[in-house]
Amino acid sequence: MTATDEQVRAWASVLRVHAAVVPRLERELAAVGMPLSWYDVLLELNTAPDRRLRMTELGARAVLSRERVSRVVDELERAGLVRRERNPDDGRSLLAVITDEGRARFRAAAPTYLAGIDRHFGAHLDPDEARTVATALSRVVEAAEQQASLTARARR
Repeated sequence: MTATDEQVRAWASVLRVHAAVVPRLERELAAVGMPLSWYDVLLELNTAPDRRLRMTELGARAVLSRERVSRVVDELERAGLVRRERNPDDGRSLLAVITDEGRARFRAAAPTYLAGIDRHFGAHLDPDEARTVATALSRVVEAAEQQASLTARARR
């Protein structure tokens, strides 16, 4: 099966939106002392149960590569915004845990992040369009995650 013209156009639009919006968000967050990669990791940790995730879970959730997530956690740990702990459930894996300082810095940067999303993305969509985009792209992400899970199981 070959992609249709509309599918190619949709994919190209996703890439162009990413290329147009992400650098603006990066600049705006940098101005308040929060790299976008840090914000992404802190967002995932702040919304996780007990504000902690196994490193493998964090790598799967963050929009960074798994290798980059490890480096970002190293940076956040040096800055005192995250700490690593042994997983009490298995004693082998590590948990990334957001610190109180990490939560404070995350909350301080959130208005800049949210305003940037609104200004550079959301302001150009009506509520129905935003819902449609979110629903459609969520299906793509879910399919990719299912395929990754199947591939990982097949390797074991």
